[in-house]
Amino acid sequence: MGQNFKPVKIGSIDFGEKPLFLAPMEDVTDPSFRQLCKEFGADMVTTEFVSSDGLFHGAEKTFRKLNVLEGERPVAIQIYGHLIEPMVEAAKLAERAKPDVIDINFGCPMKKIAGRGAGSGMMKDVPLMVEMTRQIVEAVSLPVTVKTRLGWDEESKNIEEIAERLQDVGIKALTIHGRTRAQMYRGEADWTLIGKVKNNPRIHIPIIGNGDVTTAERAAECFDRYGVDAVMIGRATYGRPWIFRECKHFISTGERLPQPSVPERVAIAKHHLDLSLAAKGDFVGIIEMRRHLSNYFKGLPDFKQTRMKLVTSYDPDEIRALLDYTAERWCDYDFSGVVPAPLSHDI
Repeated sequence: MGQNFKPVKIGSIDFGEKPLFLAPMEDVTDPSFRQLCKEFGADMVTTEFVSSDGLFHGAEKTFRKLNVLEGERPVAIQIYGHLIEPMVEAAKLAERAKPDVIDINFGCPMKKIAGRGAGSGMMKDVPLMVEMTRQIVEAVSLPVTVKTRLGWDEESKNIEEIAERLQDVGIKALTIHGRTRAQMYRGEADWTLIGKVKNNPRIHIPIIGNGDVTTAERAAECFDRYGVDAVMIGRATYGRPWIFRECKHFISTGERLPQPSVPERVAIAKHHLDLSLAAKGDFVGIIEMRRHLSNYFKGLPDFKQTRMKLVTSYDPDEIRALLDYTAERWCDYDFSGVVPAPLSHDI
């Protein structure tokens, strides 16, 4: 409590005090969703994580993840991998896509990534992590940041050492997810150690806290109790991109905003659909919107049949008509107290 907050800077980007960032989430934070979150107040957004091996070998699907829209800036491209040479090349290729920040993923706990030594698997080889980061920092002119976890397991919570060493090789900010790799997404995120890193007198780069921020009150508490420079929100944005607006309003006024009504959610879903179609065309845009459409209306009674139609249609006009029907049929439903169940997705 009683923290003194200063404007947060990453490289030359000034975010002001108490900024809120969108966490990278595979199959979630595509350009349309990132732009939507930006419109609701996210101060910086991050791409889905991009495989260095995929870029190194010219995989078209991986290269598509480098696409960024002007409306989502400032935006970070996040890369991951376990070998230095492909990671350095990936950073250079990512820089050509003209993001504002290059972020390194040392946090993903998934077996297929961490088991190969990438993501949070890098926490088992700190010297390699540090050397990889050093070479990436030297290879690009953009600010380089890192996202990681508290440690590999309960017996090896070495985030303080990692923070100091990564700062020493030139990263401009560090995001810490408050779990170990062994925890995956189980249990509660431990912000105590995040706060300890932030209050380490040797640390002068911004420390960004991440994990279990699901309400505006929790976001405010993380700033005030732990003193972090920024808060990153992941799973709680799923079906709820307006959480950034809620958090900013509460942090500045101490008041809660009412939950969006069904007609408001329909308007948001339509806008999201338009962004997705513009970015990826009708077929892919619709396929990738399906994971979002039903989540906007999670909690609506007797919605199953409409939901099934929404997530099986390939016709944009039919989807818009179903959304209009939803706005009319459930126009008076009160979402107070209904919070979508988050996915175990943010990294």
